[in-house]
Amino acid sequence: MTDDPNRDQCLAMRDDTRRWIQADQTHAWHPFTRQREWCTPGREPLVMVKGDGVWLWDSEGRKYLDGNSSIWTNIHGHSHPALVAAVQKQAAVLGHSSFLGLTHPLAADLAEALCALLAPSALERVFFSDDGSTAVECALKMAVQYRMQTGEPERSQFVAFANGYHGDTLGAASLGGVARFFERFSNCGYNVIFVSNLDELSHLDATKIAAVIIEPLIQGVNEMRLWPTGFLTDLKTWCERHVVHLIADEVMTGFGRTGSMFACQKENVTPDFLCLAKGLTGGMMPLAATLTTGRIYDAFLGDAEKAFYYGHSYTANPLGCAAALANLMIFRDEQTLSTLPEKICHIQKCLTALKASHPQVHEVRQCGMIAGIELRRADGEKFPVSERMGEQICHAARAHGLLTRPILDTIVFMPPLCISRAEIDHAFHALQQAMKC
Repeated sequence: MTDDPNRDQCLAMRDDTRRWIQADQTHAWHPFTRQREWCTPGREPLVMVKGDGVWLWDSEGRKYLDGNSSIWTNIHGHSHPALVAAVQKQAAVLGHSSFLGLTHPLAADLAEALCALLAPSALERVFFSDDGSTAVECALKMAVQYRMQTGEPERSQFVAFANGYHGDTLGAASLGGVARFFERFSNCGYNVIFVSNLDELSHLDATKIAAVIIEPLIQGVNEMRLWPTGFLTDLKTWCERHVVHLIADEVMTGFGRTGSMFACQKENVTPDFLCLAKGLTGGMMPLAATLTTGRIYDAFLGDAEKAFYYGHSYTANPLGCAAALANLMIFRDEQTLSTLPEKICHIQKCLTALKASHPQVHEVRQCGMIAGIELRRADGEKFPVSERMGEQICHAARAHGLLTRPILDTIVFMPPLCISRAEIDHAFHALQQAMKC
């Protein structure tokens, strides 16, 4: 009888690891996961129990570099002392208070601090929510209601870009351009027109459009594909010419990922709505924010019919606000943005070396601290989807101390901003070794 290495590995597990896996496979339902495979007997999911800096440990004591910042959220490293202290301090005072008809000091301070990150009087109002998808939902609803309340109810359409991703709640999902995620829900949300470039945009009837939404500089779920330099500037110009609002979805790109605090600042563009989440709290707590202009806010003033009837129970949660304020303080105290150019350059060198040494690396794409490594056959043809080559390489990299996930056959490398040169080298060595398997 042939030995089953998975079975031997499972037998060697600690009792608590086995118990946690059994409970998970019996009761939990994971996002973006083929559950039948996940629950296959003998499969060993990693049970993560500790984080410190760019490193994570599983319940078996194995150590991994967090190569995708725990799904693009972690900014300054796991368990950063300032973030931990801020949450602990606030938890001892006030864990939660409703934001409906009430406020609290940290929400007021955070709203002020976020607006101060942009040009004076650019975006003056902040609406808090829970995650990236709901930050986008807020912008969409605000954009439509604004038109209703300013005499343009016919402007109810949205324009989104092909292969974009803006979240999974129904409104945000209707603007998603990735068929495998959103096609089945395409008739359930907003009236959306999808375009691929500015030329297609110029052929639309702009008098029916409320807003255009974009992931600035780089599309994430579209295998980390960059927009051409100047594209965002040209899009803003088109929006201004046609009095169409611009929604910048910076859920992924915000808080230093592109080398500046926000991707829009790379092209000196101020959107009408700025959607933030993920890195807002440094990856510590769920919190999101939708920033908008004073002019848009003013359209919601007046009688009860003009109010923005949207909100969640945990809107502006004090613990999340505490973490977010601490996150911004770390940017200031550690001069985080000034440390990035050298790291960005080193990642670029590592990407170039990886492509030169492995024929299956078809293309590398980089925007600041965000990178995508696209795998193909040596002749340039794509691997069959059934081979799941990206998954294979990422799984093999675990044995060399690297955790990350692919988007199809594009491996994502988006580490915490605090990563060192030596840790970058560790990550690329792990990829080098994984690709030899």
